[in-house]
Amino acid sequence: MTPENAATRWRARDAGVVWHGFTPMGAWPAHEPIVVARAEGHELIDVEGRRYLDAISSLWVNTLGHRVPELDQAVRDQLDRVAHSTMLGNGNQVVVELAEALAAVVPVERPHFLFASDGASAVEAALKLAFQYWRLVGEEARTRFCAFGGAYHGDTLGALSVGDDGFAASVFGPLRFDVLRAPGVGEPGCFEAAAELVTVSADELAAVIVEPLVQGAAGMRLAPPEGVALLADACRRAGVLLILDEVATGFGRTGSLFAAEQCGVQADLLCLGKGMTGGYLPMAATVASGRLFDAFADGHTFFHGHSYGGNALAAAVALRHLRLLEERDVLANVAARSTQLRRLLTDLGVPFRLRGLMGGVDAPAGAGRAVCDEAVRRGVLLRPLGDVVVLMPPLTVTEAEIERIVDVLAASLATCG
Repeated sequence: MTPENAATRWRARDAGVVWHGFTPMGAWPAHEPIVVARAEGHELIDVEGRRYLDAISSLWVNTLGHRVPELDQAVRDQLDRVAHSTMLGNGNQVVVELAEALAAVVPVERPHFLFASDGASAVEAALKLAFQYWRLVGEEARTRFCAFGGAYHGDTLGALSVGDDGFAASVFGPLRFDVLRAPGVGEPGCFEAAAELVTVSADELAAVIVEPLVQGAAGMRLAPPEGVALLADACRRAGVLLILDEVATGFGRTGSLFAAEQCGVQADLLCLGKGMTGGYLPMAATVASGRLFDAFADGHTFFHGHSYGGNALAAAVALRHLRLLEERDVLANVAARSTQLRRLLTDLGVPFRLRGLMGGVDAPAGAGRAVCDEAVRRGVLLRPLGDVVVLMPPLTVTEAEIERIVDVLAASLATCG
């Protein structure tokens, strides 16, 4: 297979057997998607040897780059112990160690961790925990959930229900349950309206779910910290549970280890995923406060759990990743590169939204896909949300790489605008 036609052949093999999520398969080959063979640092390398700066962190999961020696070694070391053992009724040493390390830093009081493999599963567990909690404490009328317009919490049925109609979720409308819907984040008074919904509907509300600071899939809509704090206060006064979905915002993405820290709030239920293992292995967690755990402690079972929940390999790399974030002072780099990126985008004169290294640039109407395709041709991997070009580089991105991303973005906008 010659290098010049390797990509074409691999795309054909892919199209013959693979079904890509959130991808119109009929149009898939036309966008000349890359087929990755390997990676180094912050770059992906395709089957023809071309390099691409991974400016979307492999869909927001990669934090420190690819082939990080310390994370590679954590996986190798754990392989010499055990790759996986069930957490249903049994424990695993490295999973306990990970939970203890996370317990010291998560914005949850007296936390307990239920592990899963992806963010949607973490949300699903949080919804079920909230629902069952109220039944256990004798308030069975509290069965409803409140969520925001534009929200996206995953693609399982419960997560789709609390999410809005974006990403064609309305196709599954008959399968989704009804929720109280606050205005979209970014709309004037959205948090005041949500707080009012909580107050008025407290007797029937099990929980409110919100993405703190940034609604990612909605196009990087920014939520003011004081708005999230206002909502949390309303939940406390009404006795309604607060679910913080930090699947995308957690592990340093917004500039603090967790976005809730910037809001000064704690969650009753916290959903984690994406960057948890630094992009190495699938792992997520639903973190429940002691208040919820205590309600189940007297002989009650939470009937939920997955075969690979608490996978030992994933736990080992997640534990090493958590320690590396501190050892490398990664948050300092996030702050510096975020300031640089904000300045460059301002100079470019494009509409954008940015919190930490979680950003979106508004492309001209109908041009989002074309702009990203052009950027890929220029060696920077970008992916749109409609006409919002997502900028989500690894947390260890360098000053030169930020300049490269913006230069390619500017050229791509000029070509496609």
